[in-house]
Amino acid sequence: MSAPRRALVVIDAQNDYFDGPLEIQHPPREDSLAHIVSAMDVAAEHGLPVVVVRHELPAGAPVFAAGSTGQALHPDVEKRTTDECKQVTKSGASVFSGTDVAAWLADEAVDCLTLVGYMTNNCVIGTAAAAADMGIAVEVLSDATGAIDLANDAGSASAQQVHETLMALLHSNFAAVATTATWTGAVEQGQALTGSDLGTSAAQGRAAYGATR
Repeated sequence: MSAPRRALVVIDAQNDYFDGPLEIQHPPREDSLAHIVSAMDVAAEHGLPVVVVRHELPAGAPVFAAGSTGQALHPDVEKRTTDECKQVTKSGASVFSGTDVAAWLADEAVDCLTLVGYMTNNCVIGTAAAAADMGIAVEVLSDATGAIDLANDAGSASAQQVHETLMALLHSNFAAVATTATWTGAVEQGQALTGSDLGTSAAQGRAAYGATR
């Protein structure tokens, strides 16, 4: 397998995910932040293209309001966001929605995206699904992303349940899921990460849970 032409996509590593109703709960946000900046450092060291994305809503919005402190990048990410990085703002889940990211990736001959940032349950899965539909390979770093606790009229799930379930779902069809350490080794060796597939994941799921039903 030929070496992938990767780009690191840093999704919404913004202050509102560290303070307020959208605080990342799992993995612990300071741990996931450390892995995000580690991935950015690896990308810089190996010359990988980097896309830094921020969510933006109109002034006065309860979160991500344009120009607010909460909408700003976390300082640890901000200081690693150089002029060489592609920077975009978005208002939807996918980083492709309303942006020129797809065209930029084509210009850079990128065929594989590595996704880090927030949230697993919104913009990470939205971007992964959109990229898969475009024929772009996707990698998701499980310890450099994060989710929140959820509860609504349809039910509830802890952030850990949400995150771990979505990592399994992504790995079954949309992406190769790995830790930052595993991804770093793959970058250093010029190797692609490998995901699973629906058939294999279904068979393994049946083996794990079918006997109990």
